[in-house]
Amino acid sequence: MYDKEKLKQLESAEENYMSRWQKNVEKLAAQGKSAERKGKFVTGSGASVNQLYTPLDVADIDYLENIGFPGQYPFTRGVQPNMYRGRLWTMRQYAGFSNAEESNARYKYLLEQGQTGLSIAFDLPTQIGYDSDHPMAEGEVGKVGVAIDSLADMEILIDGIPLDKVSTSMTINAPAAILLAFYIAVAEKQGVTPDKLNGTIQNDILKEYAARGTYIFPPAPSMRLITDIFEFCSKFVPNWNTISISGYHIREAGSTAVQEVAFTLANGIAYVDAAIKAGLDVDTFAGRLSFFFNAHNDLLEEVAKFRAARRIWAKIMKERFKAKKERSMMLRFHTQTAGSTLTAQQPDNNIVRVTIQTLAAVLGGTQSLHTNSRDEALALPTEESVRIALRTQQIVAYESGVAETVDPLAGSYYVEALTNRIEKEAWEYIYKIDQMGGAVKAIEQGYIQKEIQDAAYEYQKEIESGKRIVVGVNKFQIEEKAPEGLLKVDPNVGILQAKKLAELKAKRDGIAVQNALDELRAGAKGDANLMPLILKAAKVYCTEGEICDVLREIFGEYTPIQVL
Repeated sequence: MYDKEKLKQLESAEENYMSRWQKNVEKLAAQGKSAERKGKFVTGSGASVNQLYTPLDVADIDYLENIGFPGQYPFTRGVQPNMYRGRLWTMRQYAGFSNAEESNARYKYLLEQGQTGLSIAFDLPTQIGYDSDHPMAEGEVGKVGVAIDSLADMEILIDGIPLDKVSTSMTINAPAAILLAFYIAVAEKQGVTPDKLNGTIQNDILKEYAARGTYIFPPAPSMRLITDIFEFCSKFVPNWNTISISGYHIREAGSTAVQEVAFTLANGIAYVDAAIKAGLDVDTFAGRLSFFFNAHNDLLEEVAKFRAARRIWAKIMKERFKAKKERSMMLRFHTQTAGSTLTAQQPDNNIVRVTIQTLAAVLGGTQSLHTNSRDEALALPTEESVRIALRTQQIVAYESGVAETVDPLAGSYYVEALTNRIEKEAWEYIYKIDQMGGAVKAIEQGYIQKEIQDAAYEYQKEIESGKRIVVGVNKFQIEEKAPEGLLKVDPNVGILQAKKLAELKAKRDGIAVQNALDELRAGAKGDANLMPLILKAAKVYCTEGEICDVLREIFGEYTPIQVL
């Protein structure tokens, strides 16, 4: 990309410059002074950072091959030619708590405040396939998300929200097929056909085994459910993103930026492989794959991470899977700011952290964004906190100027060098996972879990030793009063949900329910696509727990391995 003679001149000039700098350092040291802060200079992930970056650090880059133009392979600069000049990213605040009624009110509030898409948080029992009246659900109903036991709850959750006009993201994995079925059934009751629906189900079970824990079934039947969704949606729900391959939780578990990219894309490879083995043509489903990444505190490393991820995925799809359509090669992603960086101490500082992370996501070219609230290290966010988080996105969108041009940090010697480094190191991980037999084998052997565990341990050691400063935690502390005005979920929500379930079971058609569950059981024993059977069960008000219990009976349950 640069003239060779000019690079030689630059190399000589840089050597002279650094020599003069070193002499100045020695002079200051002799005077008892220091030219630099103590300690190593590293990224948020611990990678060394040079004092200076010049064209010498990016001399091997071929602009057209490695960077290119936005909207064109390898999509380093973004998946759309004009990015946010066409339309801004979707502002999709993740929300859900207590019961369907309260969450519905929160969604309407957020839409009134300018949110442009829904993002549904489900409670823990819903995420692991238990109804609210199950003994395993006791004490957890409605706590970290909304309790959805059946189509009846989904009808209340989405009441008054036009599903042909709003796109919806659902953070649900093991029982993703069931919650998608509830959503499709509600839409049909609104008069909205499946082909008019827009949204995403997370549906990423591999990262659950590696980093999060809301799994139900073993890998093989879980992968079957995922590919059944791919096939069903390619025919009947063509505008739905059938999976959101998630690095977010991998990063929240303690991974580095490189590991987040590598393990996420390795999981993506596993899903594409599984779909192709199930008989699907890559170009029929790859365009509806989406990704979900974390935006951490190191602004420039995060921007480079997003750019590298797009470039790697484009190469994977084109070279490994021989995708023909450009859309199949595009890595489109949602971003959430980093919950693990939020502090209970001096929680207003979290507004600043989230602003930096918002900038990283936008400068990195995200398609949609959730911004965490200042009080989330203490409780579910209040309406005021949620509004500040949404306003953060809106100020960045309308006042900062960063959305006016595409990929504004492209060409920065540091950002391009970081992009190259992250790509190179991520490929090394991907090749190693390939040699192990792919992501499923790597997870079964505990390799990915161990890598994340070791990175998290090193990060925490740095905080505890003071090598890594966290403002308000290990430096700049103040005396603080106990927090006030936090959101508290009604402890009776579990009792109320159990009562609603009993009423539902008393009035529904019991014969239709039993027939639907029997058909699902037979289908699970065979090789039928299970989505139509799950949808039929949803429409006659079978509960999520009843559907999952049938599948548990046939598929069994996953038992995690111990990672030392």
